[in-house]
Amino acid sequence: MAFGNTSSLIGLLSFLLFSFTNHLNHVAPATTVGGIHVEVVRKPAPDVPIFREAPAFRNGVTCNNDRIHISMTLDSNYLRGTMAAVFSILQHSTCPEDVEFHFLWARFEPQVYFSIKSTFPYLKFKIYRFESNRVRGKISKSIRQALDQPLNYARIYLSDILPSYVKRVIYLDSDIVVVDDIAKLWEVDLQGKVLAAPEYCHANFTVYFTNLFWNDPELPRTFEGRNPCYFNTGVMVVDVDKWREGRYTQKVEEWMVVQKQKRIYHLGSLPPFLLVLAGELKSVDHRWNQHGLGGDNLEGKCRSLHPGPISLLHWSGKGKPWLRLDSRRPCSVDHLWAPYDLYRPNTHSLEE
Repeated sequence: MAFGNTSSLIGLLSFLLFSFTNHLNHVAPATTVGGIHVEVVRKPAPDVPIFREAPAFRNGVTCNNDRIHISMTLDSNYLRGTMAAVFSILQHSTCPEDVEFHFLWARFEPQVYFSIKSTFPYLKFKIYRFESNRVRGKISKSIRQALDQPLNYARIYLSDILPSYVKRVIYLDSDIVVVDDIAKLWEVDLQGKVLAAPEYCHANFTVYFTNLFWNDPELPRTFEGRNPCYFNTGVMVVDVDKWREGRYTQKVEEWMVVQKQKRIYHLGSLPPFLLVLAGELKSVDHRWNQHGLGGDNLEGKCRSLHPGPISLLHWSGKGKPWLRLDSRRPCSVDHLWAPYDLYRPNTHSLEE
């Protein structure tokens, strides 16, 4: 495990200070942060969720050690979802030891790092710092505060953040569980496209933009020659080199600048992706994003599963399964998430 940024020493000092001031005295096997030998704390602070250790998943006999790269964001507020997502991916993979995770976080959070390390001792992962200042001046207020967080825009900058050996990456939101072998999604033929994702051409595409956009004499022309369909950016396969070479980060940012000048959409980081890539991507079977299970973005009302086979469940929308389960008012679909929940209520006793 290694950090993808230069703040390792500062992070280490922060962690040591954190450990001292909280009198944490129960440690697990050693690990390395920025090349420096430290001990892994197994007892988190009282207000940090405790997760039970996941079993070790091993490769099947057909595995050839080809890496599958998956990127997700890391945030303490969504950590429980991230843990469930990682667990589900490993559990259903034929070659779990070949999966390498690339986590993006906005700030160094020692307990988040050590929660992952202690819950998945054998996990191959790296963590990278996403500089929130890259987007702070570009974000426009949306209909839900969670969509306005800088880390929600980190997916735009994958080609700038990930190391050069990562040529292809699966980007996943933290409110998903995978119930199929992730290698099937990894192996999709991009057919020269920069991005692959499930498309939903039955959806009313016009609702993702304001009347100001559609009534403008120039802006709608961006879709000329394309058959734009809605796609969800919480599940994407990205050709990192093509993204970089095509300057797609800059193209998305240009639409964010327009949004600051004229309010042309209401939903966070999704619409600029649609403006740049709708009708220009490789379509993937809908089974890889059974989305909308969190309900709408305002009330989060319960929704049923869509018909058809399922490989990935996605609680996009306001309602998150762990919150609804804890409130004892879950939706029926939330029980499909529960088997992957590694959380256990905080306790003052040390892990056995």
